[in-house]
Amino acid sequence: MSNIAIRVEGLGKMYRIGGKQERYRTLRDTLTDAFAAPFRRAGSLLRGQAYGAADLKETIWALKDVSFEVKHGEVVGIIGRNGAGKSTLLKILSRITEPTEGYADVYGRVGSLLEVGTGFHPELTGRENIYLNGAILGMSRAEIDRKFDEIVAFAEIEKFIDTPVKHYSSGMGLRLGFAVAAHLEPEILVVDEVLAVGDAQFQKKCLGKMGDVAGEGRTVLFVSHNMGAVSELCQKAYRLDSGYVVDEGDVANVIHQYLTERKQHSSSLETSLERKSGKGGLFRQITLLRDGVPTNTFAVNDRFHLAVLCDLPETPERVCLGIVVKNSLGQKVFSSNTDQYGIHALNTERQVLFEAIIPQLPLSPGTYSVSLYLGNRQFSVDALEDACLFDVVWNPVGRVLYPPPSNWGPLFINIDWRVQRGNA
Repeated sequence: MSNIAIRVEGLGKMYRIGGKQERYRTLRDTLTDAFAAPFRRAGSLLRGQAYGAADLKETIWALKDVSFEVKHGEVVGIIGRNGAGKSTLLKILSRITEPTEGYADVYGRVGSLLEVGTGFHPELTGRENIYLNGAILGMSRAEIDRKFDEIVAFAEIEKFIDTPVKHYSSGMGLRLGFAVAAHLEPEILVVDEVLAVGDAQFQKKCLGKMGDVAGEGRTVLFVSHNMGAVSELCQKAYRLDSGYVVDEGDVANVIHQYLTERKQHSSSLETSLERKSGKGGLFRQITLLRDGVPTNTFAVNDRFHLAVLCDLPETPERVCLGIVVKNSLGQKVFSSNTDQYGIHALNTERQVLFEAIIPQLPLSPGTYSVSLYLGNRQFSVDALEDACLFDVVWNPVGRVLYPPPSNWGPLFINIDWRVQRGNA
C-alpha cells in the first residue's frame, strides 16, 4: 500500500474577474442565443466594436503549476501572504472546487474546516448537522453515536445542540465546526485559519486537538498566519506566493525564509493584500527610522522611530492609530494606540502622519513585525497585519556580558542586579 496521502501534480486554478457570473443554462437559453447571435454581431459591427469584445473577461491564476506530495501521518503547514493561493488549494483538496488544470489525488477520508459554518445547513440543528457531516464523510450512524458526546463536550454547546445553527454566534459555529472535523476520525484533516476566530482558550484547545490528531498518525494540512502555531504543530511546510510554490522543506527554514523576504524599512501600503477589515486602502506608507535614517535593523535598546502616513476616513468621528508588535512566531509582544495618550486625528486634513517613538527598544534579538489598526472604540476603518518587519540585533548593554538566549522570551529588560551579605 502506498504511503502517499496527497499527491498534487501541475495544479492550476484560474478565475475570471470583472464579468458577470454565468447561470445555469437551459435548452431554451441556448436556442434563443443561437437565434439572436447574428443580430448581436451586426449591431456590434455597426457600433465599430469587435464582436465579443464586451464578453472578454480578465483572468487571474489563483494557483499555477503546483506540485507536491504529503505522506500519511505528516503534519504540513501551508504559509504565505493573503492572496497567495492557500485557501484555493485547500478548497480543491476538499473537493469544493475543481482545478482548471492538473490534478490532485487524495487517498483517504477528508475532514475540512475552511471557514466558520462550512458544510453546515443553517436550518438544521447542531445535532442534525453532526449526523449530516458524518454521513458525508461516509461514517455509519453507530460511529457517529460513539463520537457524539465527545463532539458536543468539546464544542461546549450542550444547551444549544437542538437549536438551528442559523441562531449560533460565529464562535459557537466555529467550535462545533472544528469539533466535527476533528472528532469524526478523518484520515486527512484540512484546517484553514481556525485560530483566526475564537478566544484564547479555544485556540489553545484547537492546537491541542490537532496535536492529538497528528499523534494518532493522521495527516493534517494546516494553513495559518500564526507562525508559532505552524512551528509548534508541523514538521514541514510549503510557502505559496502568487499561486506558485516558492519554498518547501523543514518548517523552521521555510518560516525563516518567509520572514526574511518580507523585511522592509519603508514601503508603500496602497496595494497591500494583507488587509483584514475596513473600508479600503487608508494606510499609504510605513517607515522605520533610527536616528532619522530609514532602516529595518535595530540594536537592543536603540531609539525606535515609526512613521505611518494614512488618509483619514470620511467620518466626523475622531480616529486613532493602533500598533501591535509580534515576534517571528506571530505572538504578540506589546500593543499601543494613540487613544491611550489622548491623541486623535480629525478629517480636516486629507492625510495625516502618525509617529511613534520608543526611546529604548526593549526587545531581545530576533525578527519582529508591526501590524496597524485605524479607527476608534466604536469602529475600525482599516487594519493591516504585518505591515512591515524589522530585526533586532545584540549590542552590549551596560554590564550585560552576553545576549539572552531565544528561549528566554522576547523582552530584554536591563536590570540593576546587586548582591549583599546576608546580614547587610
